[in-house]
Amino acid sequence: MSSLCDPSVNIQTSSCSVPSTPSWFGELTFLAHSLRCVSIFSAISECVRFARRRFGLYEVIDFVAVLLGYAASSERILEAFYEHVQPFDDAFMALFGRERLPARSTLSSFLAALDQQAVEALLIVFLEDLFARPLEKVEKTGGLWDRQGTHWVVFDVDGTRQAARQRALPCTSDLPPAN
Repeated sequence: MSSLCDPSVNIQTSSCSVPSTPSWFGELTFLAHSLRCVSIFSAISECVRFARRRFGLYEVIDFVAVLLGYAASSERILEAFYEHVQPFDDAFMALFGRERLPARSTLSSFLAALDQQAVEALLIVFLEDLFARPLEKVEKTGGLWDRQGTHWVVFDVDGTRQAARQRALPCTSDLPPAN
């Protein structure tokens, strides 16, 4: 009798429950790596000053990391995001070069105390990065082209939904034919 099993493969199982990483964790890993490569995190740490009241060990970058993770996760509520990231909180914060995940209540206190000056400083950091590397320099490897040959760059944060849909096109003599 022949066996389909390769003798070098050893399969082990356990009755212990081990959580799996959330589906969005890979996308967030790529995002964090990209932002780290262009020094966004260090710029935030250096340029954004916030008069903290009782945020203890946390810096502005800790809260920005949570908000970026929440946005990338597409979770409907922050509570669901925290439930899914909690088993991996050390790895999650390590993506941003930080050690501890702020508690939800600490994040809430931070957001309530956030002033206009700190928000504008964050905006300036992201705008300076955008102007330093404008989108026009991106090769036209993706996006959509309309019937008149205009190229449109499409950003789709949620990969589970359709970013652009095909729709019925008008057929008149002044428009080129649809492809």
